[in-house]
Amino acid sequence: MVTLKDIAAEAGVSITTVSNVVHKRKSRVSPETVQKIREIIQREHYVPSMSARSLANNHSAIIGVITHLTPQNMGSTMSDPFLSSFVDSLEKRSREEGYYLMIRSVEDTGELVALSRSWNLSGLVVTGMFRDDFFDAVRTLEMPIVLIDSYVNDPAVCSIGLEDEKGGYIATRHLLENGHRTIAFASPPIRSGGVIAQRLLGYRRALAEYSVPFDPELVFTQEISVEDGKRLGRILGAKEEITGIFASADLLAAGIMAGLSECGVSVPGGKSIVGFDDNYLSQLTVPPLTTVHQDADRKGFLAMDMIVRQLRREDIAEKSVILPVRLTERGSVRNLAE
Repeated sequence: MVTLKDIAAEAGVSITTVSNVVHKRKSRVSPETVQKIREIIQREHYVPSMSARSLANNHSAIIGVITHLTPQNMGSTMSDPFLSSFVDSLEKRSREEGYYLMIRSVEDTGELVALSRSWNLSGLVVTGMFRDDFFDAVRTLEMPIVLIDSYVNDPAVCSIGLEDEKGGYIATRHLLENGHRTIAFASPPIRSGGVIAQRLLGYRRALAEYSVPFDPELVFTQEISVEDGKRLGRILGAKEEITGIFASADLLAAGIMAGLSECGVSVPGGKSIVGFDDNYLSQLTVPPLTTVHQDADRKGFLAMDMIVRQLRREDIAEKSVILPVRLTERGSVRNLAE
């Protein structure tokens, strides 16, 4: 079996140069040398050894993508369309850099530590983190970490978030601008310091701006799944006073719309609804869903870029990034004045 040493000898370069080309770190290698090395690799059918790489640098080529808590009633973390789009972007970028992804849900700190040690992970991308024992365990792992949608505020840790409060605000304001005054807020269980709490703050800010009192009875929380969403849709369909709904995720909004349809309530004729995420579901609902857009692809690209830069010990100009949101108007909101 051909080795890096064999390729380096034939190409007349160092083993480090060959390794850089194999792992797509070509910035300091001339195009001619890159081409020569690639031709030898192709001819000899060279495949990098994962175990050898792990032994050489005390790390595998695996980046862990960890969702904090095992989801309830969802079957799989990948059933969330936003997460699947985000992970797809992560995978593309990791493949370019010669890394692999391991996607896992974990229930507690012990499982996280065991996972990291068993697989000798090179880095972690963690979603939905809070400042708690779980975060403390992550910090002790001493590896590159990027937090996604996590309000932890640790300047030593890279994080990528979203204008969540603004998203809740513009979604609710859009309903208010169209004459709605009794507006339901639908979301998974709300935890202080999380993204849903921020979106609820935006909802409340928009209501206050229009002098609409906040009514906690209009806040509906449950796990996000299609069946739970349909069940909530049937509940909301029976509440005639509610004319508008802000759902904190498109998956939940789609379920609500299906539930409304089951009990004979049309969208937007009977109820208007705004979602959050702008994933593919928002274009498949009938009518297409008005929603708050976030760039899942950009979030995934930035997360992997931050991991790679930490692995290479390169400077990261901005460790905390907040991505913008905007409203995408489609056909699920009716103007009550028309």
